[in-house]
Amino acid sequence: MKEIKFLGNSLENIQLYSDAAKKRTGYELHKIQHGLKPNNWKPITSVGSGVKEIKVSASDGIYRTIYIAKFKEVVYVFRKKIRKYVRKILNWQRNDLKRLEINNGTST
Repeated sequence: MKEIKFLGNSLENIQLYSDAAKKRTGYELHKIQHGLKPNNWKPITSVGSGVKEIKVSASDGIYRTIYIAKFKEVVYVFRKKIRKYVRKILNWQRNDLKRLEINNGTST
Protein backbone atom coordinates (compact mmCIF):
# COMPACT_ATOMS: atom_id res chain seq x y z
CA MET A 1 0.00 0.00 0.00
CA LYS A 2 1.31 3.44 -0.95
CA GLU A 3 1.72 6.17 1.64
CA ILE A 4 -0.30 9.38 1.12
CA LYS A 5 1.48 12.71 1.49
CA PHE A 6 -0.56 15.90 1.51
CA LEU A 7 1.25 18.88 0.00
CA GLY A 8 0.69 22.49 0.96
CA ASN A 9 -2.71 22.98 2.59
CA SER A 10 -4.40 20.11 0.73
CA LEU A 11 -5.25 18.19 3.92
CA GLU A 12 -6.74 21.28 5.55
CA ASN A 13 -8.82 21.89 2.41
CA ILE A 14 -10.17 18.33 2.47
CA GLN A 15 -11.00 18.71 6.16
CA LEU A 16 -13.26 21.63 5.16
CA TYR A 17 -15.33 19.38 2.86
CA SER A 18 -18.77 18.29 4.05
CA ASP A 19 -18.79 15.05 6.06
CA ALA A 20 -20.14 13.05 3.11
CA ALA A 21 -17.55 14.51 0.72
CA LYS A 22 -14.69 13.85 3.19
CA LYS A 23 -15.78 10.25 3.59
CA ARG A 24 -16.05 9.71 -0.17
CA THR A 25 -12.72 11.44 -0.88
CA GLY A 26 -11.04 9.29 1.76
CA TYR A 27 -12.52 6.17 0.17
CA GLU A 28 -11.26 7.21 -3.28
CA LEU A 29 -7.77 7.97 -1.94
CA HIS A 30 -7.75 4.59 -0.18
CA LYS A 31 -8.48 2.89 -3.51
CA ILE A 32 -5.61 4.79 -5.13
CA GLN A 33 -3.26 3.71 -2.31
CA HIS A 34 -4.04 0.11 -3.23
CA GLY A 35 -3.44 0.62 -6.96
CA LEU A 36 -7.12 0.87 -7.92
CA LYS A 37 -8.75 3.63 -9.95
CA PRO A 38 -11.15 6.04 -8.29
CA ASN A 39 -14.73 6.14 -9.56
CA ASN A 40 -14.75 9.61 -11.11
CA TRP A 41 -11.39 10.94 -12.24
CA LYS A 42 -9.70 12.67 -15.15
CA PRO A 43 -6.11 13.49 -16.10
CA ILE A 44 -4.89 17.05 -15.54
CA THR A 45 -2.32 17.22 -18.34
CA SER A 46 -1.93 20.99 -17.96
CA VAL A 47 -0.10 20.36 -14.67
CA GLY A 48 2.00 17.39 -15.72
CA SER A 49 2.27 13.73 -16.60
CA GLY A 50 0.43 11.44 -14.18
CA VAL A 51 -1.52 14.21 -12.43
CA LYS A 52 -5.20 13.33 -11.98
CA GLU A 53 -8.30 14.82 -10.42
CA ILE A 54 -10.91 13.03 -8.30
CA LYS A 55 -14.40 14.51 -8.49
CA VAL A 56 -16.75 13.71 -5.62
CA SER A 57 -20.42 14.70 -5.65
CA ALA A 58 -22.26 15.33 -2.41
CA SER A 59 -25.68 16.82 -1.69
CA ASP A 60 -24.07 20.20 -0.99
CA GLY A 61 -21.84 20.37 -4.07
CA ILE A 62 -18.93 18.95 -6.01
CA TYR A 63 -15.50 18.53 -4.44
CA ARG A 64 -12.29 18.12 -6.40
CA THR A 65 -8.92 16.83 -5.26
CA ILE A 66 -5.83 16.41 -7.42
CA TYR A 67 -3.16 13.81 -6.90
CA ILE A 68 -0.25 12.02 -8.50
CA ALA A 69 0.27 8.31 -7.93
CA LYS A 70 2.92 7.44 -10.52
CA PHE A 71 5.64 7.04 -7.91
CA LYS A 72 6.37 3.60 -6.50
CA GLU A 73 5.75 4.18 -2.80
CA VAL A 74 3.75 7.37 -2.38
CA VAL A 75 0.61 9.20 -3.52
CA TYR A 76 0.90 12.98 -3.40
CA VAL A 77 -2.26 15.03 -2.90
CA PHE A 78 -2.27 18.66 -4.07
CA ARG A 79 -4.58 21.56 -3.41
CA LYS A 80 -7.22 22.34 -6.02
CA LYS A 81 -8.68 25.73 -6.89
CA ILE A 82 -12.43 25.60 -7.41
CA ARG A 83 -13.83 26.56 -10.83
CA LYS A 84 -10.68 27.70 -12.66
CA TYR A 85 -6.97 27.17 -12.39
CA VAL A 86 -5.21 30.42 -11.74
CA ARG A 87 -1.92 30.66 -13.66
CA LYS A 88 -0.01 31.13 -10.40
CA ILE A 89 -1.45 27.87 -8.99
CA LEU A 90 -0.67 25.99 -12.21
CA ASN A 91 2.95 27.18 -12.08
CA TRP A 92 3.20 26.17 -8.41
CA GLN A 93 1.86 22.72 -9.20
CA ARG A 94 4.21 22.24 -12.16
CA ASN A 95 7.21 23.31 -10.07
CA ASP A 96 6.14 21.07 -7.21
CA LEU A 97 5.69 18.14 -9.60
CA LYS A 98 9.22 18.67 -10.96
CA ARG A 99 10.58 18.68 -7.40
CA LEU A 100 8.70 15.45 -6.61
CA GLU A 101 10.02 13.75 -9.76
CA ILE A 102 13.59 14.72 -8.87
CA ASN A 103 13.17 13.50 -5.27
CA ASN A 104 11.65 10.21 -6.44
CA GLY A 105 14.24 9.63 -9.16
CA THR A 106 11.81 9.78 -12.10
CA SER A 107 12.76 13.15 -13.59
CA THR A 108 12.93 13.16 -17.35
